[in-house]
Amino acid sequence: MTNSNKNLFKEFKLSSWAIANKTTMYVLILVILVLGISAYFGMPREDFPEIKETKIYVSSVYPGNTAEDIEKLITNPLEDKLKTVSNVVEIVSTSQEDYSIIIVEFDDDISVDIAKQKVKDQIDTEVASEDWPIFNNAKVDPNVFDLSLSEEIPILNINLSGNFPTEKLKEFAEYLEDEIENLIEIKQADIRGVQDKEVEIAVDIYKMMASQVSFDDVIGAINGGNVTTSAGNLISSGQRRTIRIIGEIDNPIDLQNFVVKVENNNPIYLKDIAEINFKEKDKTTFARKDGEQVVMLDVKKRAGKNMVEATEKVKAIVQNAIDNNVFPKTLEITITNDLSDKTISQVQDLVNNIIFGVILVVTVLMFFLGFKNALFVGFAIPMSMFMSLMILSALGYTLNTMILFGLIMGLGMLVDNGIVVVENVYRLMEEEGMSRIEAAKKGIGEIAYPIIISTVTTVAAFVPLGLWPGLFGQFMKYFPITLSVVLGSSLVVAIFFNSVLVSKFMTIEDKEMPLKRIIALSSIVGGIGLIILFFGGAYRGLGSVMVFSAIMLWVYRLILRKAANRFQKRTLSKFENYYEKTLRFSLYSWKPYAIVAATFILLFISFAGFGVSVESQRTKIEFFPDNKPNQIIVYIEYPEGTEINKTNEITKSIEQRVYQILNDEVYMDGDYNYMVESFVSQVGEGAGNPQTDGGSAAEMPHKGKITASMRQFKYRRGQDSEALRQKVQEALAGIYPGVLISVEKDANGPPAGSPINIELEGKDYDQLIETAENMRRFINNQNIPGIDELKIDVNKDKPTMQVIVDRQKAGELGVSSGQVGMQLRNSIFGAKAGIYKKDGDDFDIYVRFNEELRYNTSAIFNQNITFRDMASGQVRNIPVSALASQTNTSGFSAIKHRDAKRVVTVYSALAPGFVDAAAVVNDIQKEMESFSQMPEGN
Repeated sequence: MTNSNKNLFKEFKLSSWAIANKTTMYVLILVILVLGISAYFGMPREDFPEIKETKIYVSSVYPGNTAEDIEKLITNPLEDKLKTVSNVVEIVSTSQEDYSIIIVEFDDDISVDIAKQKVKDQIDTEVASEDWPIFNNAKVDPNVFDLSLSEEIPILNINLSGNFPTEKLKEFAEYLEDEIENLIEIKQADIRGVQDKEVEIAVDIYKMMASQVSFDDVIGAINGGNVTTSAGNLISSGQRRTIRIIGEIDNPIDLQNFVVKVENNNPIYLKDIAEINFKEKDKTTFARKDGEQVVMLDVKKRAGKNMVEATEKVKAIVQNAIDNNVFPKTLEITITNDLSDKTISQVQDLVNNIIFGVILVVTVLMFFLGFKNALFVGFAIPMSMFMSLMILSALGYTLNTMILFGLIMGLGMLVDNGIVVVENVYRLMEEEGMSRIEAAKKGIGEIAYPIIISTVTTVAAFVPLGLWPGLFGQFMKYFPITLSVVLGSSLVVAIFFNSVLVSKFMTIEDKEMPLKRIIALSSIVGGIGLIILFFGGAYRGLGSVMVFSAIMLWVYRLILRKAANRFQKRTLSKFENYYEKTLRFSLYSWKPYAIVAATFILLFISFAGFGVSVESQRTKIEFFPDNKPNQIIVYIEYPEGTEINKTNEITKSIEQRVYQILNDEVYMDGDYNYMVESFVSQVGEGAGNPQTDGGSAAEMPHKGKITASMRQFKYRRGQDSEALRQKVQEALAGIYPGVLISVEKDANGPPAGSPINIELEGKDYDQLIETAENMRRFINNQNIPGIDELKIDVNKDKPTMQVIVDRQKAGELGVSSGQVGMQLRNSIFGAKAGIYKKDGDDFDIYVRFNEELRYNTSAIFNQNITFRDMASGQVRNIPVSALASQTNTSGFSAIKHRDAKRVVTVYSALAPGFVDAAAVVNDIQKEMESFSQMPEGN
């Protein structure tokens, strides 16, 4: 066989084709660079990847009902229907006052859209039944939706304050709300700290009884009078004229002259028995910044949209409103809890790591292969990165923590293929005297399949991680996918692009670059770099790289070149000789067998040592790395049924305590806090934990939330934000009895729930709660380290009142239990009597007792039920107290189900300084073996 045949046999056809079509390769390089840079700037930025759980949520709002009634009327019927749906893994639900939420989890074999349709079909069937509850003359309408956690966490808060009435601040907030929600990147902007308005018909029950007017009379009069209808068309004199009867009110004050009843030709006007007020609804939300009252907007982005771009557009809207004098100069507008800063910082860190990686790799390789040849390998880093970004963008992925982690980890691995290609071609040129093209074809032909196999085996090691099922699998899959794309891109770069570059530019002589050429090249590169650095906007990073490259040309020319030559001729040869001696010694006689045996022994020793270390808890195990908080969040929860003003007062007290810790002199530089950027609090709506209350539309008057946002890490002067969180946690422990306080940090990784979780299941809810209380006391008495504070997710402390109707007496007087219930409901909760339309907005008209009497037990139960007796035609007045008796009792704060069975959960976070949840849970399990108060059947 001839020498040419041997060379031909060793060629790798794809790389040989690339070498033969250099122009095509140069164009491809340019195209990939352009598309990669475009992908980098165009990919949506977010903190963590979008997790599309196969969970469907069903929320139902039925105001004025207890948790037990919600369970009986809403949750149980819906769960009975949903149990028949195929592909369902688990159904969990929470029934609480006024509200039901059901979460249906499907297996991974079904898409979210199909799962949602299956649930909706079953829900519609149940709602269509004649027994389904009715509210405000319409059936309760369950909302079926899927949920992305990223859509529940606000990306920023906009706070409005100043010397303005609350109503005026709300107008400013509504302007921003409309403008911001027009952005395609924004899902919604919720206004906090101020209420919507309603028209309240505050009736005086004593005047109503004196006039023998019933709630039905008032509601009927408003319903019948506040309406605009069309009577059709009147044809006259060749014209077709539309007839429209105008009855809608132009102003709430117009309701005063509505006639609610005419008795003996004496009209009774609404103003005779009630006051009409156009006012805010009862308070359901408070918002403060730095302890001062504000009107706040919670801005939430859409799933898959660019957080950074969304934030920039929101800020532009606010700035335009200020610049164009939409708002008065005295209005103070601040933006807090901006999550985009962290994302921008992460992306910048990636770019810096890539640039630093290129510099290190080129510097190291320069000592082994020379400066020019090292550049061939260094070229593989940005080229592979841009190709990877192009592919990931085409797959629809966002630039998030897991993607960035995969890119950074792949940074050190992707140069391997380039090193092998460049070194082998260099060897053939140096030792066998081949030309560049011949050495490139033969050199890549010799190692093409080995590097392909090496890359495939490396990728294969990460395949099981990509096949991880469930929620965590969805979160972790981005890492192996990114790593596979990066390594695949590096293989393409090595085989195609590196082969072209080495066949064109590789040299084995280390020629000294002429001084004139260095001056010209550094002037051009540095000059262009300076222009981009000062005027390049988003591309300023490229300018800094070019300026640095120009400086490094001189560093190499004056310093590094001589050091590299000295290393290759002296140091490297010594290492090679030492390696050869060590290898010969190790392979002589019995030594190979001893080395293999020692290797296996060390392997078993390392496994045993690791097991002992874990068992002794010297080595901590945690599922996801413990992050330093970027936000410290204090969740406050009173018992269910607590009035919002009481929750607000305790939240203010906790605010002051937290504020003192955050503004400790350790973190202050004069008036500047270099640790904490902003401090906001919310009570009621918006105060829930997105990790546990996601999708809930409940008002939450018993909950509060305080959020302290940390400055970026580089501004913290070395202070530990986790230590600050622990200070807050310790300062609030045991200070407020009866109040559940949880000091947490911004979520890092997939939602995992509480690390300590004990679930009890049974039919008797009273017994379950009692057992949970006994279990909590038992565990607390064991003094197990690592437990922060054991809590129970439900209780029976919610104050309630039971009204028992004497059916026999009511029947004799012609009154039903339904009439009694509706009379009390109309008195306290109110009855919707229509809508008042103003400037395109709809405001409810509600009829209820005036504020003086609404919470007066005597007035409520001594009022008359006024109705017309159908047998005699006379108006009858029956006191409620004559038909019903009431007793104060307590009810469940909530009723929780798992697979249609009642459950109670005992849970806790880890105590400050503990990260190994498995070890703490293991200690609890050992202690629970002696727990003897578990009832039978649970």
